[in-house]
Amino acid sequence: MSAHPQTQIRKPQAASPDRRASRLFWVAFAAILIGEVLDLLDSLVTTVAGPSILRDLGGSDALLQWLSAGYTLAMAGGVLIGGRLGDRFGRRRLFLIGMAGFTLASVIAAVSPTSEALLAARVAQGLLGALMLPQSMGLIRDIAGPERLRAAFGVFGVTLTASAIAGPIVAGFLVDADIFGLGWRAIFAINIPLGIAGLVLGRRFLPASSPDRSLRIDVLGSLIALAMMIAIVFPLVEGRDAGWPWWAFALLGLGVVLIGSFTVQQRARAAAGRDPLILPSLFGKRDFVAGIAVSLAFFTAFMSSAFVLAVLFQIGLGLSPLVAAGWMLPQAVGMIIGFKGAGRLLSGRRQLLVGFAVAGVGQALLVGVLLWQGASLQPWWLAPALLIAGAGAGAAMGPIFEVIMARLDEAETGSASGILNAIQQVGGATGVAAIGTVLFAVAAQYADPLLGVIRGATWAYGVSVVLVAAALGLAAKLLPKSDQSA
Repeated sequence: MSAHPQTQIRKPQAASPDRRASRLFWVAFAAILIGEVLDLLDSLVTTVAGPSILRDLGGSDALLQWLSAGYTLAMAGGVLIGGRLGDRFGRRRLFLIGMAGFTLASVIAAVSPTSEALLAARVAQGLLGALMLPQSMGLIRDIAGPERLRAAFGVFGVTLTASAIAGPIVAGFLVDADIFGLGWRAIFAINIPLGIAGLVLGRRFLPASSPDRSLRIDVLGSLIALAMMIAIVFPLVEGRDAGWPWWAFALLGLGVVLIGSFTVQQRARAAAGRDPLILPSLFGKRDFVAGIAVSLAFFTAFMSSAFVLAVLFQIGLGLSPLVAAGWMLPQAVGMIIGFKGAGRLLSGRRQLLVGFAVAGVGQALLVGVLLWQGASLQPWWLAPALLIAGAGAGAAMGPIFEVIMARLDEAETGSASGILNAIQQVGGATGVAAIGTVLFAVAAQYADPLLGVIRGATWAYGVSVVLVAAALGLAAKLLPKSDQSA
């Protein structure tokens, strides 16, 4: 008899602890990203869906402005307070409460029978988003650890910028597609499955953060901050459409006064040993201060891009929202390419500088194409320049958040997150206000509406080039070179 070799039965190997931890991290991280996507998809959707909303619910152009302004003002007014509330009651808890409330407000918006109900739902979305969003940065630090922090901030940054551009794209698709006969209501209904998914993932996988029971909320500082943000953001949102009346400049002046008052009040509270809304120690950290200055310039330049493209494609070229949305895709695709490519070749300060430079080149190419084509412009001529501009933005976004947040102490996270979200809101509102004013002022000088919009967009992108150059210069001057690595 011959001996038969024994058959070896291999038992399935369990996933290694490192692989399991990595999977759990990315699942938890997905919940945080959903919160950002919900906000940025909703920030501009009513601009695209506005005509459909007015036809269905009635109302004036003022209603259309307030559907956007109400959301932005509520968000801007609440983010500084929201960050500190996360420190006091726990970031995970505030994040889930904000997401649940945002989802419920989206349900109300989707079924609103009147324009007044829809406006109330939009304000509620902004307020509840102000509870949710400032928790994101702290939660990322909680779950990522030093080994994953750079990759996490990179994905976070490109998701933020891509979502801001994707908002009008998604809105255009949903309005044109008229899914299940919902029409414009689908732009809010889409938040419901996203919100539920975020809540399930967040409740299951986000770690509970320890609340600081000893922290006392600065009520007076919160009220001053609320008034300050409204005084700054409201005229930026409404001033252009109102023709920049005197009250817009008066409110901006009041905002400057309130910034001074807020600074004095915060220093006095800290000197008295009481908890301020914003920790003064943040402004002694060069990375943080430099990152905030750089991000303000960049957000002002880039967050208005979707607005300029929407005006150019829909008002200028007469494209439908869906077709216009399709021609915005190259910029979003470029962001993904820039993020993936730059992350493999560069890091830190160098990646940030290269990203800004590439984004500036892309926007300068847009200016050149618009000047060259004039009234004969076809959208495909813009695609390569949009791809390049998007690639630069995708490369730059991750290092911005890494620079701002990576070296903060745990106690500073809530204040820093609130400041960063406030900067995003102010930067976005300032960009749309300033660049929109330039666009429409130039367009009004031309008898041919198409040529007017194209020339206006040319000047608008010219302003963006200057702002990106300013961001590049600030980053090169202010960010410490010790951060630079190949």
